[in-house]
Amino acid sequence: MEKTKVTCLKNGPYEITGELSIVDANGKVVSKPGVATYHLCRCGGSQNKPFCDGTHAKIHFKSE
Repeated sequence: MEKTKVTCLKNGPYEITGELSIVDANGKVVSKPGVATYHLCRCGGSQNKPFCDGTHAKIHFKSE
């Protein structure tokens, strides 16, 4: 099993690699079998939460 890694991309999303299951607030699994990399919204502006849709670039999100 591949170890899961979370990376905060500069001025962008969280990049998560490895085996994991992403579950929404209603208990629905939203991760997909066989996908090893996800980008999760960190700016709060995505229209496809919890996933990144690139809005961080449009709103000029700046990370710490």
